[in-house]
Amino acid sequence: MQPLMIPEVGHYALVIALLMAMVQAVMPLAGVATRRPLWMAYARPMAAGQLLFVLIAYVCLTASYLLDDFSVANVANNSNSLLPWYYKASAVWGNHEGSVLLWSLMLAGWGYFAARFSSELPRDVVARVIGVMGLVSVGFLLFILITSNPFERLLPNIPSDGADLNPLLQDVGLIIHPPMLYMGYVGFSVVFAFAIAALLGGRLDAAWARWARPWTNLAWAFLTVGIALGSWWAYYELGWGGWWFWDPVENASLLPWLSGTALIHSLAVTEKRGSFKSWTLLLAITTFSLSLLGTFLVRSGVLTSVHAFANDPSRGLFILVLLGITVGLSLLVFALRAPRVSHQVGFNWLSRDALLLINNIMLVIITVTVLMGTVYPLILDAMDLGKISVGPPYFNALFVPLTLIMCLFMGLGPVARWKQTDTRLLVRRLWVAAVGALVLGMLLPLIFAEHWNVRVAIGLIAALWIVLPMLRDLFDKTRHAASFGAGLKKLSLAYWGMQLGHLGVAVTIVGVAVVSNYSIERNVRMGPGDSAQVAGYTFTMMELVERRGPNFLADRAVIEVQRGDSQRRFTMTPEKRLYIARGMPMTQVALRPGLFRDLYVAMGEDLGEGNWAMRVQYKPFVRWLWLGALLMATGGVLAVADKRYRRMATARDPERVASDTNQREATA
Repeated sequence: MQPLMIPEVGHYALVIALLMAMVQAVMPLAGVATRRPLWMAYARPMAAGQLLFVLIAYVCLTASYLLDDFSVANVANNSNSLLPWYYKASAVWGNHEGSVLLWSLMLAGWGYFAARFSSELPRDVVARVIGVMGLVSVGFLLFILITSNPFERLLPNIPSDGADLNPLLQDVGLIIHPPMLYMGYVGFSVVFAFAIAALLGGRLDAAWARWARPWTNLAWAFLTVGIALGSWWAYYELGWGGWWFWDPVENASLLPWLSGTALIHSLAVTEKRGSFKSWTLLLAITTFSLSLLGTFLVRSGVLTSVHAFANDPSRGLFILVLLGITVGLSLLVFALRAPRVSHQVGFNWLSRDALLLINNIMLVIITVTVLMGTVYPLILDAMDLGKISVGPPYFNALFVPLTLIMCLFMGLGPVARWKQTDTRLLVRRLWVAAVGALVLGMLLPLIFAEHWNVRVAIGLIAALWIVLPMLRDLFDKTRHAASFGAGLKKLSLAYWGMQLGHLGVAVTIVGVAVVSNYSIERNVRMGPGDSAQVAGYTFTMMELVERRGPNFLADRAVIEVQRGDSQRRFTMTPEKRLYIARGMPMTQVALRPGLFRDLYVAMGEDLGEGNWAMRVQYKPFVRWLWLGALLMATGGVLAVADKRYRRMATARDPERVASDTNQREATA
């Protein structure tokens, strides 16, 4: 095959994928409606075929990048012959067209695996789920072919070299952050499809929740890692040392994470107790809708952000129409069919059911708060009612107190019982944890710094209030076993997943509280021989050197760091780079990471005569932000690995029958 034909192969593969997605969308749903098993059987092969041809298209675009085919507009605008091969491969999704293609590839992949691992589900359920996912695929493949074709040519005027990838994106963070984020976004399409299938079929029971929970947890885990990687990338790549700026595009990823967290807990109640059914369905629809909203914000051109890709209004209009159709039709189906799948299951207001409901309500309130702060300025601007900026003061003033209230109920949840909990039992189990959290939370800030900070104390009390009741619950579950080890072995992976997830929340709260209040920053003028003191460390610039990278020139400062009077020294080397193709300067920060603190040095502007503006920062516990996120994601994966979710319920599954019987008895 001649290299010049590769883009055409990719383009036609997308067309074939679109046709297969149309068949996947129409035939299975029509087969269910007309009760034709042969039509329903189209679901799995069409899902596999769509994945195959989208994968071919993606491979063709990647090959065009690696072969420096600058006749392809996408390659010419986002790559360069000097770009290292690994950045060429990641540049495929470092732009609007390629990122939407990656999105479609992942959507096809999730659809294939949903079909592949649903062999024990009833045929009509599989047909509905895969059919709905086919409908979503049709929308995105049409979006690519009509407005965002990544294979457009620059013929006959082929440039001799490309414009290069944005230097901000020439980083390992870009290689792993967008795929993880998209896997989370797109993964919620499976849960959305399960919700629509349940509404269309009028069937939502414990078995349905057991089918949907692994997909929800897995998508949520991917999204958690993706958000954490984005925060990490912003921290070290942008040169200002921040980890969250409440940027609208950052918020776009946070919104489905918040509603997805509520969905995970709601599904647990639906499986265990048969309640919250309508609430669970609505959260599934909302979570995927917020994922689509994030796509609109990033790719519509309504935002100016380092994270945003597109600035073409026609693309934004297409996504807005797709979002409107998806949300409108799914809410219409919900309004018409939800009464058929819902029923009341009683519980006392002091029970795990009630506490999970309250936490869900708090998560929804937080989601709405972030959504309003993100979208309201855009609505005003679109209606020519003026421009306003909603920034950190608004979000911090509302997000933080709401999160603290939620933490109060999180501490109660693990030791509460389903349906009803005795008040005296709850007090007896938790009074030690409450006193311990209060005392330790008040004392520990004195260890981190010379001065006591009330905000740090409140954050630590909240984190400890989450962790200490978990330890009490672990003690209660293992104390009657023959040995502590034997008791631990009896606990399910889903239980450990829950514990790790809540521990991750506590660790993140500690990181946020400490780094937000005890960070130290100095902006200094430094030349060779100059020193600066920050948090007991002495930073001395030893020399300035020049170096050449594969596609950039750099001024590097060699800085020796010494702590107090210690004889131990180490070197940090921040850089100021100039990328040749774009002529764009970039800051490459120097980090000395640690579990309890980071040292952070970034070069600013050249002040002349060998002097540079330098930003030197001491960031205590900043790593706990991302450690907490990894613990949460690990908890989600552990829950997926639980053996209950590897054993899909069938119509004759005795567990499902027993669960349904319990639900009917509870309703009665």
